[in-house]
Amino acid sequence: QSYLDKLEVTCGPLTQGPHVTAMVPEVWGEKGWSLLSSHSQCYEEAKECFARALEEDPDNTEWNMGYATALYRLESISGILKRPEVSQSVRQLRRVLELDPGESVARVMLALRLQEFQLQAEANELVEEALRTSPDSPFVLRYAAKFYRIQQDVDEAIGLLKKALEFTPRSSFLHHQIGICYKEKLFALRKNQGSGDPGVEAVLINDCKLHFGTAFQLKPSYIFAQLDFAWICLMNGESDRAVEIYNNLQSLEDVTPNDKQAIELQLGLYELYHTKSESNAIHHFMEGLKIQHGTKYWKTCYTELEHIARGQINRNPHDSRAWGILGFLHREAGENSEAVECFEKALRFDRGNEEYLSALRELRPST
Repeated sequence: QSYLDKLEVTCGPLTQGPHVTAMVPEVWGEKGWSLLSSHSQCYEEAKECFARALEEDPDNTEWNMGYATALYRLESISGILKRPEVSQSVRQLRRVLELDPGESVARVMLALRLQEFQLQAEANELVEEALRTSPDSPFVLRYAAKFYRIQQDVDEAIGLLKKALEFTPRSSFLHHQIGICYKEKLFALRKNQGSGDPGVEAVLINDCKLHFGTAFQLKPSYIFAQLDFAWICLMNGESDRAVEIYNNLQSLEDVTPNDKQAIELQLGLYELYHTKSESNAIHHFMEGLKIQHGTKYWKTCYTELEHIARGQINRNPHDSRAWGILGFLHREAGENSEAVECFEKALRFDRGNEEYLSALRELRPST
């Protein structure tokens, strides 16, 4: 942030006066890239900076690529879109390739987005071409690895990531991605338990712990690497170590909303599936929902809460707490009439509950 402040002071005069108008795109573009290299809370502002740069220089490949990157990351946080035609990043990445057909990073980023929409044939061609033209680009290698991992070709992904690691051996991101690949191999092995060498699982667990551990040693603020390390500890029966990590993460103060939401989600999953405490899980999922709306973590918290509440109602149709949770979920989703119905049912089984009465007053302000 101090760097951005200095950039603002240094470049501020360049944004004023007609005699320096030509400098404006460079100022906005530089600020945009700086924001993208910061945390996720800065991505929206980065997008606006690149948009300002493109107002002055609409055919500049670098600013178009920056704009595409910001859109891509924002869409990744918010979750998968249903159709490619509504994806701004798809449209913008195609624009970059129109301006520069040799932009391999844009090519493989577009492939990843198209993969989400099941447009596999075009996505495969894009990745293969990117790897052919830029076989030693660390960014192309890391994105291509993610593509193949999602395609369940995990060994190919590991090979690409290890090649990328040769160029940037201290990359926490690459170590985390390699750990994710080994974690997926571990999950696949457990699904087919009894069909392989019993020593393979121990090797995979050690590989996961090695790479996740290295990731957050290189970057102590890497929340997701710590969450994955904790999850592997749970799978290996090291509950005390996992709880220690969770307690540490809960005590952190300067955490982005995206990271905080991921922490609450995993705490909820831990309580639900390891300690078997639905009440504690409900607490964490609800806290996660309140942090930010519409992200992929928000959607998972929502789904888990709905599953718990409906299960409780199936067991006991008079469970006021479960009806209250459904009311809360409908309200979060903007489904006010359904929320009112659920809160009324909750009150029917818990008369005078101030939480439900307050919710109804909010949903029906005229009554």
